[in-house]
Amino acid sequence: MFSLLRFYLILSGVCLVSVLPSQAASYVYISLGGEKKIAIYQQNEADGKLTHLTDVKVPGAPGCLEVDPEKKYLFASIRSAKEFMSFSINPENGELTLISAVPAGGNAAYIATDRKGRYLLSAYYGEGKVAVHRLKKDGTILPEILQTIPTDKNAHAILPDQSNRYVFVPHTGPNAVYQFLWNEADGKLKANEPAIFEAAPEMEPRHLAVSKDNRFIYFDNEKGSSVTACKLDSESGTLKAFQTISTLPADFEGKNTCADIELSPSGKNLYASNRGHDSIACFAVDPQTGKLKSLGQAATEKTPRSFNIDPEGHFLYAAGQNNGKLAAYRIDSQTGKLTRIDTYEVGKSPSWVEVVKVP
Repeated sequence: MFSLLRFYLILSGVCLVSVLPSQAASYVYISLGGEKKIAIYQQNEADGKLTHLTDVKVPGAPGCLEVDPEKKYLFASIRSAKEFMSFSINPENGELTLISAVPAGGNAAYIATDRKGRYLLSAYYGEGKVAVHRLKKDGTILPEILQTIPTDKNAHAILPDQSNRYVFVPHTGPNAVYQFLWNEADGKLKANEPAIFEAAPEMEPRHLAVSKDNRFIYFDNEKGSSVTACKLDSESGTLKAFQTISTLPADFEGKNTCADIELSPSGKNLYASNRGHDSIACFAVDPQTGKLKSLGQAATEKTPRSFNIDPEGHFLYAAGQNNGKLAAYRIDSQTGKLTRIDTYEVGKSPSWVEVVKVP
């Protein structure tokens, strides 16, 4: 019916104007610690190809990047300057405009917003602590540190669960995950009971990923070169491990440490990076039990410290910290396996990759 109507309107000389909403754009932001800047690329959502747009200079080596839940603002930990910065994201071209820069209270290895985007949570590797900053609706980070809690050395990441009631902080030094209760009303953390989830010996949990249904939390183990799957008790906010699986092929004998971990948007696959083997370990996720099944490894660039998956789940981008290259992969929608489609020279010491689809 619509095609026939269009045909007659065209014959009548009537111009049709599309009323469809404009296509959202996707951008890739890369922290380049060796050049003190954040590089901005545009992603072609059809084929995954990247086009370099511009760079944003910052006052030190940028590390972890984070976006708010509405994808309007980007937050950065400027590690060597011990600052946090917030930027507005221009949806037309991906450009960043500085909103605020505040003292971080230390060298923050990881930052994350709570699920409502009202607070910025941070974990400090060297200082062994966690902290909370309040965020304004316009993306401003308020300079006053709302709360600081000493934990232990090598606090490596911090992330709330999907319900926004619990927060978890893996530590590579004490080989443990700190468990917190989170009060979204006043932005305060409180130690859970028990306060610590003890990892198996020689594991050293580093980063984490939370399943969409909030039933499972996964940690990649830096020293153990493995991933540990845990059940999350929704009533208590505590963890119970039920599987640990290697990220390496059985015949690998070299040195290796894990770095980053990501669940695909569909939740069907999980990925973790190997530094030493220099690969992305691929897993299938059983939707009922949460158990992982190895799909092998995809070779990547030297020392893959950070990688990220686009929000549609079609492409994965992994940065080689030691050679300044970014590997791009297509994700097979059926199997979850990776196929290398491109390699980009991005700059010195890329330490974080963040793919953002701007509404």
